Amino acid sequence: MPALAPASLEGWYSLHQMFSINYAALRGLSPERRKGVIEDVRLLAESLVSPDGDGWSAAFRLAGGGADVMLVHFRESVDALAELQSRIRRSPVGDFLHLEFDYLAVTEAGLYHATAEVAREHEPNTPAYREALAAHAAAELASPHVQTRLYPRPAAEMRYISFYPMTKRRVAPDNWYVLDVAERNRLMREHGLTGRRYAGRVFQVITGSVGLDDWEWGVTLFAADPIEFKRIVTEMRYDEASAKYGEFGEFFTGIRVEGDRWEELFTIE
Repeated sequence: MPALAPASLEGWYSLHQMFSINYAALRGLSPERRKGVIEDVRLLAESLVSPDGDGWSAAFRLAGGGADVMLVHFRESVDALAELQSRIRRSPVGDFLHLEFDYLAVTEAGLYHATAEVAREHEPNTPAYREALAAHAAAELASPHVQTRLYPRPAAEMRYISFYPMTKRRVAPDNWYVLDVAERNRLMREHGLTGRRYAGRVFQVITGSVGLDDWEWGVTLFAADPIEFKRIVTEMRYDEASAKYGEFGEFFTGIRVEGDRWEELFTIE
């Protein structure tokens, strides 16, 4: 079977931003000016709330990762994310933020199984193939599970976050992109089964970034207990899809800051 690109479904666009806070500059301000910065932080937090509920933003205090705070945004368009990015930079608070890393992507549900199944029945890229694949995609899109993947909203008790970018290896002999689609489907199915064992403990968001950012996927994990991040990532590393074909970037781990407490990030003791 040919090395076909799998079909996929997309939902919200996402932007992860890691900032260092210039505490030295904050300490150099007068007490009155520092109070003004705190008020500016409150206004910024309020301005990032999606007015129609189509997407959301959240702040996470980072532990390690070479930065102080991660802002995570989900919105319906790249335009909306660009506007948020500009709003943050133009705000008075932006003077005290230094961007260490950011990541642009879109929530994704890969249709490996559907692509492999349709390719067995129809010549790839023919009208019959495209029609059958579109029917599979429509059925998947109607699934509540897929809707949750495309428009994710983690439970409130899942206060902890772990984010990392990743890419599939493209170096012989372990080149993911020359495998036929049936083999990639087998590997991803095995990988998915590992993740399902953590249902209820880890909420996973997969975002695709091919053509949007330097890596190919971003993985965002939410949990009520951060030890679950170590457990799920360890298990998944032993899956063939990761052991042979996975390459990983820097990990960022943090704790959610409620919207009405963002100013604590900028408070000088």
